[in-house]
Amino acid sequence: MARIAGVNIPTQKRVVIALTYVHGIGRTTAQKLCTQVGIPIRRRVRDMSEDELLRLRGMIDSDLVVEGDLRRLTSISIKRLMDLGCYRGLRHRKGLPVRGQRTHTNARTRKGPARAIAGKKK
Repeated sequence: MARIAGVNIPTQKRVVIALTYVHGIGRTTAQKLCTQVGIPIRRRVRDMSEDELLRLRGMIDSDLVVEGDLRRLTSISIKRLMDLGCYRGLRHRKGLPVRGQRTHTNARTRKGPARAIAGKKK
């Protein structure tokens, strides 16, 4: 298994797809990384040379914020909003949707399973 940014990436997949297993790297970023390092997009991780792997690791470490650092930055930003008491911070605190979605009928992912209300009849 190849290890990049503290994540074991699958060896049987193509490099572009395998890089998306790292938090903070999507398809577009993975393609850009491969072209900068000079890795063909069709190449599989198991077929990569050690030199290519080292160049890829170096590029990710120097240019991108990934994994633990990115998660830490995100949580710090959310905590900052909550401490400010702004609208978005209050929505985070209450566990409701933050970006203006409706909550009357949907938002079950953020709100959790529906709870029955006692005594409500139609």
